[in-house]
Amino acid sequence: MTNYIKNQPWKKAAGIFVLFLMALTTSVLAAEAGADSGVEKETMWTLIKKGGPIMIPLGIASIIALALALERFISLNRDRVLPNGFLKGLGEAWDSDPSGRSAEQYCEESTGSAGHVFKAGLQWRGSGHEAVAKAIEDAGIREADKLKRSLRGLSIIAAVSPLLGLLGTVYGMIDAFQRTSQSGGAAKTADLATGIYEALVTTAAGLTIAIPTLLLYQFLQSRVDKIIDHIDEVGTDFIVNHARERSTPADHAMA
Repeated sequence: MTNYIKNQPWKKAAGIFVLFLMALTTSVLAAEAGADSGVEKETMWTLIKKGGPIMIPLGIASIIALALALERFISLNRDRVLPNGFLKGLGEAWDSDPSGRSAEQYCEESTGSAGHVFKAGLQWRGSGHEAVAKAIEDAGIREADKLKRSLRGLSIIAAVSPLLGLLGTVYGMIDAFQRTSQSGGAAKTADLATGIYEALVTTAAGLTIAIPTLLLYQFLQSRVDKIIDHIDEVGTDFIVNHARERSTPADHAMA
């Protein structure tokens, strides 16, 4: 557990691959569409223009999703949530002050989630190992909830993007059939097919954004759970071991 990130480097590679896929999938689909489009090759920009106004919020959503994913991918790292020097500094603060107040203050000054979890355990240090473990577990659940709330933006984008794409398709279909109605049914089949083709671009764009975003959301949620589990385990072991080291022979005799 303590080395889950180092022992499983493929998870970092998977996250980077999904980010890369999210950024380039639209370009690939545009290139494939251009291969069968006739004399004039389609580009990503021409497809975006054919998608209509709905492509504007879809484009904004894709940029926000990519930015959020990059930021969370970097932030949700074990070394950031539980810095390498944190345990050493906490141990020194613990040993320098038998009352534990220095250790609590050290946790308060820490900006990571580990400080909140360890502080919760320190506050129950005099109530036994079970109370310490329970306090750390409860604090870990709260911190996990906070970290997962930071991922809600990705969840919203993954849910809304297909709906925006479908809305663009509906508007496009309405426009195509409206033109047919206004022409008295004399519109050519090619014209109708062109209108439907352009309308479906928004659905493809919405799904292209939603699928990688959803995969990233699930991946980052799993990372949050594993980081918090690691902090819980290390936190309980740290406080229990230091409590045992500080206990006196008389305490053992009384136990």
